Amino acid sequence: MAVGISAANVATIWLNWLKGAAVTTKTANATYVELHTADPGAAGTTAVSVGSTTRLNILDAGWTSSSGGSALTMTAATGPWTNGGTPETVSHIAVFSAASAGTFYFSVALTTPQPWASGNTFTLNTLTVALTPLAA
Repeated sequence: MAVGISAANVATIWLNWLKGAAVTTKTANATYVELHTADPGAAGTTAVSVGSTTRLNILDAGWTSSSGGSALTMTAATGPWTNGGTPETVSHIAVFSAASAGTFYFSVALTTPQPWASGNTFTLNTLTVALTPLAA
């Protein structure tokens, strides 16, 4: 599976909404991010970082407001995570509705995978979420 929007937890709900199906209202979606060493897969559970399995709240970072279908962009950094002892390379993130368990919403590949040594920290400085293409 390539990174992207969860088929079961996001895409199916949006598509059924377009055909008129009732949709349960959700609040504070996609608030927690975790680190991965490879593509997180369809459920967001593959290759979770061993250095830190903690999910951090990305709502604390602040976000731009979306209007006219424009993207959301984080306005402050999230982190740091501290590597608890396992050298690895962080290459992806996954976004969930909760600090543990919760609903998987989407995953993203980092622009550049980051080597992460024992005791080092990792901070997510930027994240933009967009739905494209949009009709002009």
